[in-house]
Amino acid sequence: MKQTHLIESLKSYQYISLSKFLKYVTIDTQSDPHSKSFPSTEKQKNLGKILVEDLLEIGVKDVHLDEHGYVYATIPSNSEKSVPVICFCSHMDTSPDASGENVKPIIHKNYNGEDLVLPDDQNQVIRLKDHPKLKSQIGNDIITASGTTLLGADNKAGVAEIVDAANFFISHPEIKHGEIKILFTPDEEVGRGVERVDLKKLNANFGYTVDGEARGTIENETFSADYAAIRIKGVSAHPGFAKGSMESAIKIASEIVAALPKDRYSPESTSDKEGFIHPVSMSGTVEEATIEFILRDFADEELASHARILEAIANEVIEGYPNSSFELEVKEQYRNMKAVLDKFPQVIEFAKEAVERAGMEPKLQSIRGGTDGSRLSFMGLPCPNIFAGEHAFHSKHEWVSIQDMQKAVDTIIHLAVVWEEKFNQEVANY
Repeated sequence: MKQTHLIESLKSYQYISLSKFLKYVTIDTQSDPHSKSFPSTEKQKNLGKILVEDLLEIGVKDVHLDEHGYVYATIPSNSEKSVPVICFCSHMDTSPDASGENVKPIIHKNYNGEDLVLPDDQNQVIRLKDHPKLKSQIGNDIITASGTTLLGADNKAGVAEIVDAANFFISHPEIKHGEIKILFTPDEEVGRGVERVDLKKLNANFGYTVDGEARGTIENETFSADYAAIRIKGVSAHPGFAKGSMESAIKIASEIVAALPKDRYSPESTSDKEGFIHPVSMSGTVEEATIEFILRDFADEELASHARILEAIANEVIEGYPNSSFELEVKEQYRNMKAVLDKFPQVIEFAKEAVERAGMEPKLQSIRGGTDGSRLSFMGLPCPNIFAGEHAFHSKHEWVSIQDMQKAVDTIIHLAVVWEEKFNQEVANY
């Protein structure tokens, strides 16, 4: 009976995620991997301020933006039960990989399967053959950018969907749920999204990031991730008198990069559960040079193997330069959240049921990347990832459909209701 009542309420509900999303993507919130400040760009707080206003406007009382750029909000429980506190989280920043300034969202209504030519740069074409998931969107309404920027669906789709779900619960007090926490984070795209989150203030038992791709998907496994840097000390000399003495750190660095395997251990040659060693930055002079890498794998022990491979390549190259040296630094970034989530099966089972109640088939999968949920899980907040509908993220071809966004809203709502309905003491003791 409860389920029927909720479905009927959703049928008549006027979703606000589209209008919110179209507003949010026009705000430049690009993060900066080279910044030492937190958040890495002050402009991310511009969206945070708007989110505080929007949540207050729909009737959420406990909302604030802190000095670090986090937005916290609470929707009080209306259940007689002592239900575990659930948090829904999305990040406000957009990727540094493509411009996020002056985003112009375009709605392509009733998509018919044709290629989408983006008007501000007609060389930017979203082709069905390159984006096969568009096949499932025939008849839906697709949102893209105009061709010169990314769209920002990663992760402003998730942000808008959480705001929409909050609006539903505030406007439908008859739908029972436990206490719901909302967390919007900065700097996820540069790997620092939950670096300064206050988990005591958040005070949630379990969480869900809303930052996934195709509708119906739930991600319970991410890459484990390390940062690596090779710092090379070469030998500088006047180029006119350098014979027999100069050992260029720049050339040593170039040889190390060139020696990396091309048919394996690289992003362009791996898929599924295969990890990689990926150089992301190289800088320096004749005397000193640095190569920065990201190491990725689903198994922690394989990460250590990738570091050993990198060190062996550097050792082999440096043998040709007897007066030069290098140092390898490896730092942990995040770990595969599956190790934590396997201890709390209800977190995934309830997400699957919510997806089913929203009219979709749940698809449990791994993600070749990380989310805020990766680190939150190890910080004590078990936190898988559910879909937001975003596709082709970090690129000018980024897209999302209105219908998938509404399905994500439905899933968030059903998920909070499932926790209230299925609550028992065993879950509470987790």
